[in-house]
Amino acid sequence: MIRYELGATPTVAAIAPVTMQPRQPSGNELLVRVEASSLNNHDFLVVTGGIPTAPGRVPLSDGAGVVEACGPDVTGFKVGDRVLGTFFPEWLRGPAFAEGVAQMRGDHVDGFAASYVTMPESSFTSAPVNLDPAAAACLPCAGLTAWRALFVEGDLRPGETVLVQGSGGVSIFALQFARAAGARVIATTGKAENADRLLALGAQAVINRNDPEWGKAVRKAADGGADHAVEVGGGDLTQSLQALRTGGRLCLVGVLSRQPIQIAPHLMIYGNRRISGVTVGSREHQLAMVRAVEENSIAPVIDTTFPLSELREAFERFSHQQHFGKIAISCT
Repeated sequence: MIRYELGATPTVAAIAPVTMQPRQPSGNELLVRVEASSLNNHDFLVVTGGIPTAPGRVPLSDGAGVVEACGPDVTGFKVGDRVLGTFFPEWLRGPAFAEGVAQMRGDHVDGFAASYVTMPESSFTSAPVNLDPAAAACLPCAGLTAWRALFVEGDLRPGETVLVQGSGGVSIFALQFARAAGARVIATTGKAENADRLLALGAQAVINRNDPEWGKAVRKAADGGADHAVEVGGGDLTQSLQALRTGGRLCLVGVLSRQPIQIAPHLMIYGNRRISGVTVGSREHQLAMVRAVEENSIAPVIDTTFPLSELREAFERFSHQQHFGKIAISCT
């Protein structure tokens, strides 16, 4: 098997392939032939040193594959099952807790940049039956983040309005999930060429992110403000909060700007608005998301697919932030 490991220096160029034999499963472990993965901002920060990680770590939090062998204590899967990895190995169910979110796949523990992995069966769920491996592998981080923000933390209801930002993985998943649930979606983008694509995916309106007062434009398009905002940029949250109706909710799921969070307290206090921090979700949340993906025939939007042998090139494309949707990795 081939797996990619981080070098002593945290750079994309230092990611290196290593050849080794797959480890046979014991106890409750599965040996999974990895068919696909995908890139997330978390992965990019790991390989570039933004998130300090041990040399030799196998990156990539997302993974989809086929069970090749089962340990003697496995009860939930069998050889030939198609499976999907989970982001948090220790967070299986219930609300977030310290130990459950302490370890992240591809960061504190090895990830899926490999042709085979051996992990406990609790580190997997079944993969959606309606998706091929590359599409399925886009779900565990970006998809589940959007799912939890909208349905676990936000309790999204039909007819409500959701604000999404840009055209990255989390934002597009939030758009797709919200539309499938009967909600309206207002999208923002700083790239005029992406507006028509966001409208084609179901956005009711697309607001120019380059407008310094874009929050007011969202309020107008949403007839008084959005009920939910899925915040991926971080930094100054003034416009995002102004875009919300009175009593609206902002889920802070990422800080792509890498800037400290800035909040004008009066926008929260007088507007009775709420902010929730969200980091992906549990195995239980993933099971619910997979059911919804199957029931609604949701297909992730993939910008480009690279072979595992071109992992460095995939990260180079990611670094330019010109992709629309997800960048997938084929591991076969």
